[in-house]
Amino acid sequence: MAGQTLQAELESSFKNRYQKDPLIVRSPGRVNIIGEHTDYNDGFVLPAAIDKNIFVAVSKREDDSINLVSQEFNEELEIRLKDINRSEKQWANYILGVVDQLLKNKYTLSGFNLMIHGDVPIGAGLSSSAAVECATAFALNELFQLQIDKLDMVKMAQKAEHEYAGVKVGIMDMFASMFGKEDSVIRLDCRSLEYKYEPFKLEGIKIVLLNTNVKHSLSTSQYNVRRQQCEQGVELVKKKYPNVINLRDATLAMLDETVAPVDPVIYKRCKYVVEENQRLLDACEALERGDIATLGQKMYGSHKGLSVEYEVSCRELDFLVDKVRNNPNVLGARMMGGGFGGCTINLVKEEAIGELIKELSVAYADTMSRTLTHYIAVINSGTSVVS
Repeated sequence: MAGQTLQAELESSFKNRYQKDPLIVRSPGRVNIIGEHTDYNDGFVLPAAIDKNIFVAVSKREDDSINLVSQEFNEELEIRLKDINRSEKQWANYILGVVDQLLKNKYTLSGFNLMIHGDVPIGAGLSSSAAVECATAFALNELFQLQIDKLDMVKMAQKAEHEYAGVKVGIMDMFASMFGKEDSVIRLDCRSLEYKYEPFKLEGIKIVLLNTNVKHSLSTSQYNVRRQQCEQGVELVKKKYPNVINLRDATLAMLDETVAPVDPVIYKRCKYVVEENQRLLDACEALERGDIATLGQKMYGSHKGLSVEYEVSCRELDFLVDKVRNNPNVLGARMMGGGFGGCTINLVKEEAIGELIKELSVAYADTMSRTLTHYIAVINSGTSVVS
């Protein structure tokens, strides 16, 4: 219902402003069950699209100008196609970056109006930026009949984030937003981009996201630093094992031999990535045999690695995971997303959700002097035209 209301609000605002019926596209946020910071290391991830969406409404103009409007920020930007460049308005950069990629790839565009609205929480680790980029690419592809396939749109959205947002993200967020499937997670090999839908309809268990309300900003965080540290680790391994292209190819024994004696911090970062890849593969096997207890334990192991070895957690995230770790109604939990804030993802028995939220909200407010918010995520389909 929330999505339908947002879509209706967007359509009404667009018609009032531009006196035209828009094409409307929705693109979802995503969760990631396990496999964090592995995508840019050519590893595996296990994301799913969810029922929080970005909606983009577009129509053609008679000139070569682009008029962008954000309903959430109550801001607008107008720029001519030939003048496309980064903006001081960060929300606009996710759109402009996609336009820039289309132009660089020699696609023919004319002026257009674009209005954006949505309910993917910003800074919560649910990939609102990827949803904006995928919605923009999909909408412009439809509007101008560019005939771009979905994977190429995903790659352009990723490059848009690299070049216009300044964050060297992996491909997972865009892939999950574009390729999501209802009641399924996506086991994605980030090297080959081969993927498999795994059913994820757990009887009596819900995905509960607990938002620390600590806002992270990947571009001002340690995200890019972590990526550089992984690359430094690979260079150390390659001196002895030249066939290693990325941490996907490394083993713990290789790291012990070539990285640990040189740089203990780089070693910790690389060790986490190698172990996280294995945790994901083990988690997928557990999921296929219906062993949710093992899946949950792998999630807890993932959080420990992210907190202690990769050092991208924060006290609020650690607090929330620690508070549910021994709760029999919570099968697994971990921080999710780039880190330094955002949400924890929790697998919770449906009948226990209300009491759990009540207890955690009080404890979180008392300890952190912050308000805890929560979302019950429903796995949904990927980017599509809705009107």
